[in-house]
Amino acid sequence: MRLIMSRLPLALLALAGASLICVNSFATGDPVAGKAKSAVCAACHGVDGNSNNPEWPSLAAQHEDYLVTQLQGFKQGWRQNVLMSSQAIGLSDQDMQDLAAYFSAQPAKVVPVDPKLAKLGRELYFAGDAERGIAACAACHGPAARGNGPAGMPALSGQRAVYTVNQLKAYAAGERKASSDVKTAMMSGVASLLEPDDMVAVAAFVQGLARAPQAN
Repeated sequence: MRLIMSRLPLALLALAGASLICVNSFATGDPVAGKAKSAVCAACHGVDGNSNNPEWPSLAAQHEDYLVTQLQGFKQGWRQNVLMSSQAIGLSDQDMQDLAAYFSAQPAKVVPVDPKLAKLGRELYFAGDAERGIAACAACHGPAARGNGPAGMPALSGQRAVYTVNQLKAYAAGERKASSDVKTAMMSGVASLLEPDDMVAVAAFVQGLARAPQAN
């Protein structure tokens, strides 16, 4: 979520900069076909991509290319989840593109949050914590937490807070990988500096932000 500028080697920062301008080149999916293929997904992620279970991510209005990349990750094995891996293994590239096109076009619902937690999270999201060497989350995920599709940075706005906290914990423990070694190093390094209360506050803040439908 944040770049730790003072703690990353210069070579890693150079690679990170290159990765941020890298544009994905996935073929365009068919949202109509994606809707027809999404019935199984709905059990966990909601019919329209708005999850009713805080343990599972909302997919609505997420960047299309990011969704494809994560499905590929589950199929290829660099992302690990028993349920998702078993689902992704049978998906073709076209299936992934169609599903991503459908979910990325769906409106995301805003889930109410604790305003006190959100206020604390807002400060960390925008200002970071210089004393602990933590830069702002907004550096990668944007001022509205809508991410950067071409750079492969996911939208965080509107995401279920419990899910976000769980992912931060997984990065901190070295249990989750991103789509590149550079992004994994950035996320793992940042998450390892966050206290549990920090994770909860930031997650609450971004959950309360609106996410507009977007593709890429």
